[in-house]
Amino acid sequence: MKNSLLVLIAILCLSSFSGLNTTGGNGLKIGDNAPDFKLLNVDGKNVSLSDFKDAKGFIVIFTCNHCPFSVANEDRILALDAAYKTKGYPVIAINPNNPISYPADNYENMKIRAQEKGFTFPYLVDKGQKLYPKYGATKTPHVYVLQKTSKGLRVEYIGAIDNSARDASLATEHYVADAVDALLKGEEPPLRETKAIGCSIKS
Repeated sequence: MKNSLLVLIAILCLSSFSGLNTTGGNGLKIGDNAPDFKLLNVDGKNVSLSDFKDAKGFIVIFTCNHCPFSVANEDRILALDAAYKTKGYPVIAINPNNPISYPADNYENMKIRAQEKGFTFPYLVDKGQKLYPKYGATKTPHVYVLQKTSKGLRVEYIGAIDNSARDASLATEHYVADAVDALLKGEEPPLRETKAIGCSIKS
């Protein structure tokens, strides 16, 4: 049974374990300013980072419905939003997958998933797959912690949520939480970049 599950994950997540931020050398790096966007939320409204006037920064997560790694991280994403939204770092989730290739990730199914799980954060669709290459996302999930500065939204962390992609109970290092905690103290994140483990983004 265990071997069958591993085979299924491998089939669903082609190239799941390739490196971080490998979109032809493009995409954001630590210290870059992240672009804003206007994307459709599951509530039918468009959302931009500029809408969040009181935010100190953002936890931007590229994720989706079908990927088992994304599913395994949904409760962790909810927990991050609960812990940090009131402190000025809300979660913004973005589905970068092509809904024609993967109907499970289409807009209607995004709305269903958001309702089923009780998402407390925006769940946006990257229509036309125009945003994720600008960020350099390659996986679902793939996280970018951004901090508001006078010069823009500076990238402070890129990578995984923690060091246990499939089982939250086994996590011993909490990369995103540590990064945001440091920023809230006016400090540099202890770790700036890790490998994003998950399914390859589907074009």
